Amino acid sequence: MGPPRHGMSWLRRGSAVLLTWAAVAAMAVTAVNALSTPAWAAPAKRDVPAVTDEADSGDDTLAIGFAGPLSGASMAVGRSMQNGAQLAVDEANQRGLRIAGKSYRLKLVSQDDRADPGTAEYVARYLVGQRVIGVVGHWTSGTSLVAAPVYHAAGVIQVTPSAMSRKLTSLSYPRIFRTIPNNEGVGRLAADYAIARLGVKTVVTIDDRTPFGQGLAEQFARQAEAQGARVLGRYSVSDKTSDFNAPLMEARKQAPDLIFFGGLNWQAGILAKAIRRLKLEARLMASAGTVGLPFLMRAGADANGALVLEPGPPQDRMPGWKGFRQRYSQSFDSNIDLYAVFAYEAAQAIIQGIRQAGSSDPELVARAMHRLRFEGVSGTVAFNEEGDLLNPTFTMYEVKDQRWVPVERFSGLPR
Repeated sequence: MGPPRHGMSWLRRGSAVLLTWAAVAAMAVTAVNALSTPAWAAPAKRDVPAVTDEADSGDDTLAIGFAGPLSGASMAVGRSMQNGAQLAVDEANQRGLRIAGKSYRLKLVSQDDRADPGTAEYVARYLVGQRVIGVVGHWTSGTSLVAAPVYHAAGVIQVTPSAMSRKLTSLSYPRIFRTIPNNEGVGRLAADYAIARLGVKTVVTIDDRTPFGQGLAEQFARQAEAQGARVLGRYSVSDKTSDFNAPLMEARKQAPDLIFFGGLNWQAGILAKAIRRLKLEARLMASAGTVGLPFLMRAGADANGALVLEPGPPQDRMPGWKGFRQRYSQSFDSNIDLYAVFAYEAAQAIIQGIRQAGSSDPELVARAMHRLRFEGVSGTVAFNEEGDLLNPTFTMYEVKDQRWVPVERFSGLPR
């Protein structure tokens, strides 16, 4: 008997909306969940709840949290990551989990942080109150950094499948891990590619002032200068703006070969259109996390030529991709975002840590996770002493005919 089927039916071209609101009042944290499922949702598949705060609370159930954007502009990737984590939990339950001779079931407690740091702190406190062993999340570096002290104080494991800021693992919390590279490696390798492969000599950077976007843009600029390119301008915008006119008007005077953007996919799509509308000749290189349908849908034909360096090999080159795609498709009525794989591996890492430790004590589980080495969907998963992924791989993608095409693959961190 296979794992249970879950109907998210969000499809990036769909409109299902799932909102989770977390609030703190008088030292108590409560959550209210509202789920809207469109009429065309497949009836044979059940929903994955956004909040699981009742039932399965007996002493034979162990909880793992998920925190990410289940509503808003980043909803598509958030729901796909949630599905990935849920699939890992379902498969573990199918296999069975025994600790000290007793059988346990796992449950996933999911929360919507809306990719908002303020909400993320409330979500973290809620999940701590649900006595989760570990959390798969959060999506952005800003939300992850706000939540990290909450998890650390409570002794909860945090494994992010997507937050790249080097600041996160440099906190030296012993229970923080990530299943992707940090932004130092991504920024340096992206800059090396731009200078060596594209022949870029002049660059302008634009960032969204977040720990992720700003940190990535700064690292890109440093490496570009180290490789002999000139950085003509460095600009910052709000992470909520859709107006890039001011930095682009300045960039038009400078005529750079390339514009590097540190920020999320939805803004990158707007930026791509603005670059062409203002008739800049510069190519756009956007941040990791941009590969996917949201960017293409926002940018349209103006997406062509855009470049993004993403973690991991191309999906069809991942060792476990074929089986993962089949199992995912059998369980969820949705497209598979690239980061669903890394969320699946993040949940797997927590579960494997529980098995190896023979305990549900997060302290013992985290110690076991530092010794883990297993074959995930994307390749070998193992962590260094700070919790960063060992021996990461990367893929450079380019938009050709409004489709993402892998153009080069890299192994290991740049020197």
